[in-house]
Parts: sequence; C-alpha cells; structure tokens
Amino acid sequence: MNPEDLYTLTAAAADVPPGLHLVAGLTGFADAGTAVGQVTETLLAGPGAVLVAEFDPDILLDYRARRPVITFDRDHIAEVTPSRLTLHLVHDELGRPFLFLSGYEPDFQWNRFVRAVVDLAEDLAVTDTTWIQSIPMPVPHTRPIGITVSGTRADLVESMSIWKPQTQAPANVLHLVEHRMSELDRQVTGLVLLVPHYLSDTEYPDAAVAALSGIAVATGLIFPTDRLRELGRDFHNRVDEQVAGNGELEHLVQALEERHDTYVEGNPVSSPLTGADGEVPTADAIAAELERFLADRRPDGPDGVAGDATLD
Repeated sequence: MNPEDLYTLTAAAADVPPGLHLVAGLTGFADAGTAVGQVTETLLAGPGAVLVAEFDPDILLDYRARRPVITFDRDHIAEVTPSRLTLHLVHDELGRPFLFLSGYEPDFQWNRFVRAVVDLAEDLAVTDTTWIQSIPMPVPHTRPIGITVSGTRADLVESMSIWKPQTQAPANVLHLVEHRMSELDRQVTGLVLLVPHYLSDTEYPDAAVAALSGIAVATGLIFPTDRLRELGRDFHNRVDEQVAGNGELEHLVQALEERHDTYVEGNPVSSPLTGADGEVPTADAIAAELERFLADRRPDGPDGVAGDATLD
C-alpha cells in the first residue's frame, strides 16, 4: 500500500498555490492546557477554511481506544461525530493563505503517515513546516509559557527556546515528520509548549496564545488572539484569587517561581524543573487547592473556558 492510499485529495488541492506555510498540530498523546485543541478551533473557525485532504480513519485509528461521539436525543441517535485528520487551506488575519494539518494523532501506520505528510508537503510545494505540541511541566502560571524549539531553524532555537534538554522521551508522530524533513534538508520547526502541570487538564487560554504567537514568529503569519487573551486574563485572576491568602499554595507557587527564574537568569540548576534537592511541588498538592475553582468551569460553557476538569 502506498502512502497516498492513506488520504483522499479534494478538488481544492489543485488550486493550492505553491510556497505556502504548513502548520500542524495533532491531539492524542499530550495536549496540556488543550493548546492544540484551542488553536485548531481558532484556525478552522476563520472564514473560508477549505478542505484539501482527509486521512482515512479506518486505516489510522483505533476506534476502541478513541470511539466516535454520538448525540443521543431521547429515543434516537441524532448525530455521530467521528474523529477526523484533515489538511485545510486557511487564512490568517491579513487574508494570507496557509495549510493546516489537524486532528487525531494516528494510532497505526506511522511510517507510512510520515511519508504521506512529507509527500504532501512536496506535492503542494510548501515553503516550510511548523508543528506544535504542549506538555505538562512543573513551571508556574505566573510566568510566560516557555517553549522548547527543535528543527532546522537555528535562529528560532536561539531566540525562543527556553529549555534545551538532552534526553530521551516518547515521540509524537510529528517528531518523526520533523526528523524526516530534516534529513531531506527541508525547513521544519517544532514548538513544544511547557504548560504548568497543575493546569494541564484545564482549557488554559494562555497556552493557545503562546502556541499562536510561536507559529507567528516562525512563519510571519498573524492570528486572532484577542478573545483568548481576554479569557486568559479572567482565568489568571480567578487562579490568583485562590492562591492569595493560602499560605501553603503561595509557598508552592513561589518555589516554582524561584526555580524557573534561577534557570532563566542563566544560573540553571539541573533543569528548570527541579531544585538542588531534585524535588518540585507536585501537581496534586497545587491542584487540591484549585479544584474548587475549576470544578464548575465547563469546556462547552458560555464563557468557553474549561471546567469539570481534575488536575491529575
């Protein structure tokens, strides 16, 4: 089976102009703060999003692990919402087109999927590829969200990457796409956001803003963030209300702040995540104090911020 058999092109593929940026963000393995989910919603909600290609879930998806969502209306199934992995032609705030790969991370056929994405990028003559992921880290919500940058853009690594570890970690499939594109001398950038671990299971607007800002720096595209920034200010105010006056919680956040600032100021400990004792405040310790605040904030509520979330 050829990589092309994994997806179906639409008629719109013939009208994609060459030289576009390709942006990618897939969910499944890790999406701390639902950064990728919020970015996907923001970009696909813009005017004129056009489907260019769709991947076949029967080949790539484990349905028993990620079942389709149904809407049951009293006595019948009113709607079925399947998981989708798609490539869209979308536009930034200035009307400039770019390609956006979004949806689930494949469960199967990773090598063929990587070849398919690389081939699509070549066939559509993209100028570069930028992908995003967000992971939970013991960092404070009172500091800007940091990013680890990888890929072929040394200038972006130097200017944006706050943490440059030498380590082994489980891969996202887009890591493999980046690796293959690097081998082929194609321009590719990976942006991994470091989201406060005690907020990783919430819909954290600042994570989406940081992701969109990172993509903007890498590509020059401009994205709408006013709504997300407003939600982020409200979110921070409410979290700060919970922290204020709680001595134990204030101490935990302060410890994260001190370790973060020490690292950023150029006098790193073993990592930005641990102190000299190798310990950090646990997510559970902080989450226990924030649980009451987050319990009534629902992802599908009118304010668009997360709730019913536990901070594991």
